[in-house]
Amino acid sequence: MRFTVLCENTSARPGIVAEHGFSLLIEGDHLKVLFDMGQTNVFAANAAAMNLSLADVNYAVLSHGHYDHSGGIKTFLEQNPNAPVYVPQLAFGDYYNADDAFIGVDPSLKCHPRIRYTGDFTPLSPGFSLFTCNDLERAFPVSAFGLTECCCNEKMADRFLHEQYLLIHHQGKRILISGCSHKGVENIVSWFQPDIFIGGFHMMKVDVHQEEGQKYLEQLANNLLKHHTVYYTAHCTGTEQYAFLKEKMQDCLQYLSCGDTFALGE
Repeated sequence: MRFTVLCENTSARPGIVAEHGFSLLIEGDHLKVLFDMGQTNVFAANAAAMNLSLADVNYAVLSHGHYDHSGGIKTFLEQNPNAPVYVPQLAFGDYYNADDAFIGVDPSLKCHPRIRYTGDFTPLSPGFSLFTCNDLERAFPVSAFGLTECCCNEKMADRFLHEQYLLIHHQGKRILISGCSHKGVENIVSWFQPDIFIGGFHMMKVDVHQEEGQKYLEQLANNLLKHHTVYYTAHCTGTEQYAFLKEKMQDCLQYLSCGDTFALGE
C-alpha cells in the first residue's frame, strides 16, 4: 500500500507546490482512495507533476467540513468522471474561524449527484471503513482553538461532529487516516488503537515558547507514546510544534510534506 501527500503546508521536492491544506492519495489492494482535496486545485497540479492520475480514483473522502480540505472537490469532480465523494452528514454546516470568517464547504456542492453522505459507520470497500465516533466519550479534553459553529442561529465552540476518520485493515495492520483530529488525537488513537496513524494533530495554535504550551505538548507526547502506534503527521500540527514533539517521540513520529510518498507492506 502506497501513500502520497498531494497537498500540505510544506513541500518536500522542487516543482511541488505547498498550500495550507491536506490531501492524501492512497493506493493499494486494487483500490485508489483520495482523502481530502486541499484548499484549491494545488493537489491536482501536484498529482500531475508526479505522474499520478486522479481519473482512476475509486473513492474520494472528505475528512471534515473546512475549506482547506474541501476546496478542491470541484476540481476532483472535473478530473474524475465516476468516483463518489464521501462527505460527513454535517459537513455543510456553518463553521467559522477565530476571526469569525466562514471556513466551511462550498454550499453549491451540497446537492451534487456524486456527493454521498456518511453516517456514524460507513463501509467503503473490504478493509476500508469510515467512522465519525460522535457517540464515543472524549476522555481527553479538546480545545476548539477559537473555531466555532452556528447552531440554531447561535455561535458556539465547534463540537466537530462533522469530522470522520478512515480505518484501513492491511496485512494485519490497522491504519488510521485523519484530517485534523479536531476531536483530539489522544481520543482518536485511544478509540482505534491503530498500528499506524496518518494525519494532523491540530497543535499549530499551541505556543511552544511558553511554559504552558510546552507542558501541553509534553503531556500529549507522553499520552501518544502509551500506544504501540507509529505516527505520520502533517498540516495543522505546526512545524515548531512537530519539532518539540519529535524530540520527545523520536522514531515514533515522522512528518509528511507535500510530495512525500511511502509504502507499507511492500
